[in-house]
Amino acid sequence: MTGGAVIRASGAAEVLELLAGRGETLAVAESLTGGLVAAELTSVPGASRAFRGAVTAYATQLKSDILGVDAALLEQHGAVDGEVARQMAVGVRRVLGADWGVATTGVAGPEAQDGQPVGTVFVAVAGPDGAGKVARLRLNGDRAVIRMESVRRVLTLLCDELNENARAQDTEQNGGN
Repeated sequence: MTGGAVIRASGAAEVLELLAGRGETLAVAESLTGGLVAAELTSVPGASRAFRGAVTAYATQLKSDILGVDAALLEQHGAVDGEVARQMAVGVRRVLGADWGVATTGVAGPEAQDGQPVGTVFVAVAGPDGAGKVARLRLNGDRAVIRMESVRRVLTLLCDELNENARAQDTEQNGGN
């Protein structure tokens, strides 16, 4: 178990180091992870250099009321949806005034939700340019495993986006070469 904790902590540390190095900030919107992403980030010394805060919008209504997720979308598709995750990430950026936003929504179990089986998770990243990325995950394991793997995956998605964004900026600054 200790090895797994080191892997997760190093993901959070890498994300925070990348953000701090760029002078950028992060906000987190969580549903199924219930604060675990924020806890992972704040376990890293110096996290406050880049981490603004989090909204745990566990109740579906809060996704709309606080994060600005389209109520009609929630009514039609439920909370376990890729577009819901994307709108959560965009909304938390706006609400908490961050450069980057990430979001998690899904079904950790023990029962299916919104017609989605246990282990269906959506993680999303929204960046400064308004663009973002959503990943649909199909995770196996018990509730704890699904939640912790969701944390790992959203941090990995953000890390990949930060690295891709940095490469794109380098290309622009070097005349496209």
